[in-house]
Amino acid sequence: VQLVESGGGLVQPGGSLRLSCAASGFTFRNYDMSWYRQAPGKERELVARISSVGGRTNYADSVKGRFTISRDNAKGTVYLQMNSLKPEDTAVYYCNRPGRLGPASDYWGQGTQVTVSS
Repeated sequence: VQLVESGGGLVQPGGSLRLSCAASGFTFRNYDMSWYRQAPGKERELVARISSVGGRTNYADSVKGRFTISRDNAKGTVYLQMNSLKPEDTAVYYCNRPGRLGPASDYWGQGTQVTVSS
């Protein structure tokens, strides 16, 4: 299993970024996929999740209405469109695929840094 994030960077408050996570090594369409983030000094938190079937989504309250998660099963890629970014969105963003044996067996990408600052 390999998860490779891209698309992070420095953006001004109110700006937008689109993160991508290219997945390989497993049957992508069979798994829910998620984005998490971790800010300095804070625990990693769930940002958004999309189901394997039906594309059902759920979001952290802090990003509802601003972020959109989507997936392209043909490309094996999950996206996170982030609009109206705020300084408090600054964090390392990680792509996640659940493991078969619970959270300890989850798969993670290397992370991509998002910095929102003027």
